[in-house]
Amino acid sequence: MDWKTRLAESFAATGWKKAELARRADVPYDNVIKYLGGAVDQPRGDTLARLAEALGVDPLWLEKGFDTDSDEMDIPVMGYVGAGAEVEPDFEQVPPEGLRQITIPFRLPKEMIAFEVTGTSMMPQFRAGTTIVVYREQRRSTESFFGEEAVVRTADGRRFIKTVLRGERGVTLSSWNADPIENVSLVWIGEIFTIMPPGAARRLERQGGLQGRLSLKTA
Repeated sequence: MDWKTRLAESFAATGWKKAELARRADVPYDNVIKYLGGAVDQPRGDTLARLAEALGVDPLWLEKGFDTDSDEMDIPVMGYVGAGAEVEPDFEQVPPEGLRQITIPFRLPKEMIAFEVTGTSMMPQFRAGTTIVVYREQRRSTESFFGEEAVVRTADGRRFIKTVLRGERGVTLSSWNADPIENVSLVWIGEIFTIMPPGAARRLERQGGLQGRLSLKTA
């Protein structure tokens, strides 16, 4: 069973009309029709997470079919990632164990880390407060990410959640609601494993330490 089948079965169980799901999930009606009709291979951004939230099912079950009753797993949150904001300090200033931990209600592959979205330039795909779980180490070439959304770190220490595109001299970082950032040099790309809507991941520790001193400025 794939996510399309899980979505269709979860929707059928509600008895709603498609317009009601669109309203509750804050997803365009035409897109809901495409998703339920199986016309889209993979929705962008946190769309599946919002559909899951509206349907009252676990986002990871809807997206990947994971049994959320299995063992829990704690992963480190490495700070904010900017969607319309430049996030400082550098990634290396965050301790390896992260600034805090969150509990994911199932087992994940090893070496996962998480970031929390701040800013609005990737709306409606990524809302502020969304948790993005990525692989700690970059596993693919930069060129293979062209056209994909990813968490990135630039050579000058900034972190973003952006669409990675080929640039004339380097990489272009594209947003939905902001001007592109052109000719950027990237030192790390975090491949997105899953996306969790605000409040879905249970925090083990309250925000503190370096996290409270991060500097944000408009991008």
